[in-house]
Amino acid sequence: MSPNRDLGGGSDDVPAPARQLAGRLAEAFEQDQALAEQQNSAQHRLQAANGDLWSGLHPDALGLLYDDTHAVGIDERATVRSRITAVMADARGAGGGEEEVETVVLGAVQEVHWTIHRAFCEYQRLCEDRRHLAAEIGELIAQMVAELTAAGWSEEQARTADVHQLAAAGAR
Repeated sequence: MSPNRDLGGGSDDVPAPARQLAGRLAEAFEQDQALAEQQNSAQHRLQAANGDLWSGLHPDALGLLYDDTHAVGIDERATVRSRITAVMADARGAGGGEEEVETVVLGAVQEVHWTIHRAFCEYQRLCEDRRHLAAEIGELIAQMVAELTAAGWSEEQARTADVHQLAAAGAR
């Protein structure tokens, strides 16, 4: 009996343990996709917070903090506008003195710092989760390939098999 590699003739050629392993692999791949999406979200939060911080520390924006010469372009029509420059401009516009503006700016910078910290910690945790999952996937692949080669599949056929098709083979 030669194994039916396209799975079109039934699931007899796919051992039950291989189907189970393929199902676990398919689930692990979905988990990895979800982790990658979460990682992407954390990265976007990092980039956004860093953008707020960088734009807020623009040399023109610092002019608002340390002298009364209102820097060019930092107002409602500004091209240099971030969360931090906005709080600087708002504090100055409300008649705040240098000490009040400094306090508001330090508070905004502190908020950005903690946003970056939380996003970075989440990103690192997700990297570690994906690393563990990758190790698990590697072990599952080795087990599935062993099951399929024991059933007569070549190693190449076993390694290139579609896990979704293999997992579904038992459900027909």
